[in-house]
Amino acid sequence: MADMTIRTVKKIVNSVATMEGEGFLVHRSFPTNALMQFDPFLLLDEMGPKEYGPGEAKGAPDHPHRGFETVTYMLEGKFQHKDSNGNSGRLGPGDVQWMTAGAGVVHSEMPEEEFADAGGRLHGFQLWVNLPKRDKMAKPRYQDISASKIPVASTEGTSVRVIAGEALGKKAVIDTHTPIVYLHYTLKPGARVEQEVPRDYNVFAYVVEGEGEFGEKEKKKKAKRGQMAIFERDGDSVSIAAPKDAASDLSVLLIGGVPLGEPVARYGPFVMNTQDEIYQTIEDYREGRFGRIGV
Repeated sequence: MADMTIRTVKKIVNSVATMEGEGFLVHRSFPTNALMQFDPFLLLDEMGPKEYGPGEAKGAPDHPHRGFETVTYMLEGKFQHKDSNGNSGRLGPGDVQWMTAGAGVVHSEMPEEEFADAGGRLHGFQLWVNLPKRDKMAKPRYQDISASKIPVASTEGTSVRVIAGEALGKKAVIDTHTPIVYLHYTLKPGARVEQEVPRDYNVFAYVVEGEGEFGEKEKKKKAKRGQMAIFERDGDSVSIAAPKDAASDLSVLLIGGVPLGEPVARYGPFVMNTQDEIYQTIEDYREGRFGRIGV
């Protein structure tokens, strides 16, 4: 690590509260007016955090996807998913679902029945990862990873859940089309970690709880809950620190990947390379070529 160059922070971006699906609260870092996309990533939504009463929890009923991957990471609450390929499953606290929509899938993400009936606190994340042109029409695939299977590593004052990539000697179990790092760090007040990331990765950190200091000491920038720190591509490691006088632990997602550098044509839940491909996708969906859930 002594020879590593620490990246500087380019800017801090605020998330924007908005409604999705049937009307559930998300805090969106991008796409917004401040940041449209962050190659190879297309969207980052924080679901909640929000407390729901009995029968109040909302979800996202049947909707299509093509040309990218959705990564859902639950912290609190329970969701259930179904799709037009006959897949179904449940996501609870700490679970991850890495869905490769590829050529096309109709998908639903709804509160799990018991959670919906009883109510409770919902908190999680959804990240959209663009697929390279060669993989946009790949066969849809699910990787459902339970919390118990996600590698966890720790050192003094610091722990990390390794969803994708490597950290503190642990390697993720998830297979990705594009090289990606997705790490959930928790730092106690006064703790600091330096995470190695390849120099060609685009990298950002999203603060889930608390307040953090990012970058070298002389050039560090602070970000708090709901903010995203975007790093320059000027080094091969990222520094994350929790101030010694912090009132609580720092919880932060560190996410990065190799930019594709390809044209992006986007229409809602469809992401292709050209507008003609978007028109074809809309026609395919209207003609029922994505299938239907439960059929």
